[in-house]
Amino acid sequence: MNDTVSFGYEDVAPDEKTERVGTVFSNVAAKYDIMNDAMSGGMHRLWKDRFVARVKPQPGEAILDMAGGTGDIAFRMVERGAEVTVADINQDMLDVGMERALDRGLTGLAWSCQNAEVLSYPSRIFDAYTIAFGIRNVTHIDRALAEAHRVLKFGGRFFCLEFSTVEWPGFKQAYDLYSHKLVPQLGKAIAGDEESYRYLVESIRRFPPMPEFQSMIRAAGFTQTRVEPILGGLVAIHSGWKT
Repeated sequence: MNDTVSFGYEDVAPDEKTERVGTVFSNVAAKYDIMNDAMSGGMHRLWKDRFVARVKPQPGEAILDMAGGTGDIAFRMVERGAEVTVADINQDMLDVGMERALDRGLTGLAWSCQNAEVLSYPSRIFDAYTIAFGIRNVTHIDRALAEAHRVLKFGGRFFCLEFSTVEWPGFKQAYDLYSHKLVPQLGKAIAGDEESYRYLVESIRRFPPMPEFQSMIRAAGFTQTRVEPILGGLVAIHSGWKT
């Protein structure tokens, strides 16, 4: 039995990963938007817009936005009339999101500190489950997927936006240079935190290849799984319900 999990650039004990990931996001919470801009060249805003367009949130729908942190995805969905619960394991991220929601005058949001692997919600209560750029940070991806399946209503929808590799000529080499050399330095300059940014880059690199991740989604009980590219190097995973 494997007793270690990947923490970006090294393998650690499961409990240690959970604790260290929490520290990473506490460190970057206040400057999370700046971090996303630095890591994506500002493209994360377009990716999130495209993602929500695929989700098609409907007025009155109950949606769980897991690893929702500072509210980027949730705000877009609640503006379309959905009733969104933002869940995140890190309270510092949630605090930033709640303050942002207050500043924008947004209602229809609930906020909850939750571990994606052991959700406190009853079974079959959400119409949709979204997770954007968050599943690579959980300690056991299979457990998080199983919980997503459990809390969804019959016929509920699962959507995951995550980084992926692309095969464009020269892209990998260019991204390796950017991510290995520049992103940690940007983290040091922006947040005084080089190591957190190094983890975020390496967590992308070590995320399971898309065919493997797609198999994990099916193993959790979802069917009708599709992998759809969203611009450069990203995929949205849409899964139907197991019949």
